[in-house]
Amino acid sequence: MCKGLATLPATCLKSAKDIKHKISFLLQKPEPQAADQKQLKEKTTTAAAKRQPNAAEVEKWKESFSHVMSSDTGRTVFTSFLRSEFSEENMEFWVACEDYKKTTPSKLATRAKQIYQQYVEADAPNEVNLDAVTKEETRLNVENACPSCFEEAQKMIYTLMEKDSYKRFLKSKLIQDLCQKQTSTFKEKNEKKSREALAGGA
Repeated sequence: MCKGLATLPATCLKSAKDIKHKISFLLQKPEPQAADQKQLKEKTTTAAAKRQPNAAEVEKWKESFSHVMSSDTGRTVFTSFLRSEFSEENMEFWVACEDYKKTTPSKLATRAKQIYQQYVEADAPNEVNLDAVTKEETRLNVENACPSCFEEAQKMIYTLMEKDSYKRFLKSKLIQDLCQKQTSTFKEKNEKKSREALAGGA
């Protein structure tokens, strides 16, 4: 050991070793959740690229938020918008809660803990915006995991998306572009029909 280190109190050295150990542990440990999310993002992006919504779908989304949420394409497009606002964790949490309800009873406790640690507890990697009462209620529910233990938290996030993000989504460039695209496609189809009708009549 060099002289400089020898003069340090043993507690400092221990703290330094602890920090070094933690850093090396973090560097070695891959984030399983991060990998899951990367796959989820890739899936949703691919799905969005493959499936362009039609004009009727976009019009339905403008009618109500429930139409967006009940459509796979609607959720994919809305998630893209949330990503642009850095709040896609809201949709990820909502989807995780929906999947959780279908979890087999033997896996409920493990899955509940994963969702809680990922989205609900303080400083979670993808913490959603819940009030203290709902957080505490969810924490207690998770201790006795059942299919409805995220119900209140899920409702709160749904309402947050509906009252906040959804309004901006309707005014967003994303929706305007989709509407424009649908209008152009509609015009092209009509023009093509007119040309075919003229050619047929000639």
